[in-house]
Amino acid sequence: MMPEISLNILDVAENSVRAKAALIEITVSVKPKEDTLSVIIRDDGCGMTADQVKRAQDPFFTTRTTRIVGLGLPFFKQAAESTGGTFRIDSEKGKGTTVEAVFILSHIDRMPLGDISSTIHTLIVFNEQIDFKYTYEYDDKGFILDTREMREMLGDEISFMEPEVSLFIWEYLDNNKQETDGGVDV
Repeated sequence: MMPEISLNILDVAENSVRAKAALIEITVSVKPKEDTLSVIIRDDGCGMTADQVKRAQDPFFTTRTTRIVGLGLPFFKQAAESTGGTFRIDSEKGKGTTVEAVFILSHIDRMPLGDISSTIHTLIVFNEQIDFKYTYEYDDKGFILDTREMREMLGDEISFMEPEVSLFIWEYLDNNKQETDGGVDV
């Protein structure tokens, strides 16, 4: 099992990249009063049939040729359900996929969120051809980073890999997360 929820998010988002998504939306919502940590990853990629959705949750099935077993979704599902939480995938061929995992925040088996700012930064910088909308919420506070807005401000000719731009993205993510959750370890 992956040691952090953020690594599960990275793995599922990489599935969205492979599914040729143009937009990947990632929402992380921490609600201490409701004792939940919810993750939603939505893409507009190629989507899956009902049978593919069923098989994608099977730890012994993968569409990849580089690895015999696809463990990302089954591990994510197990991680959420082992806390008493829930997991679901909605997908439609040609329309995209939504993965939702809800963890019970206080459960002893809940893995930490981990370095979500670095995870989102990595996804954005190394997948420039894709737009990302990242939302982080803690209690009633939150922030959004939308690469479509960044492209509008910076212009399409600026690369997210440029050191100054990459650093700006990372600092924006990290500073806003700290401001939103008070630096609490989730």
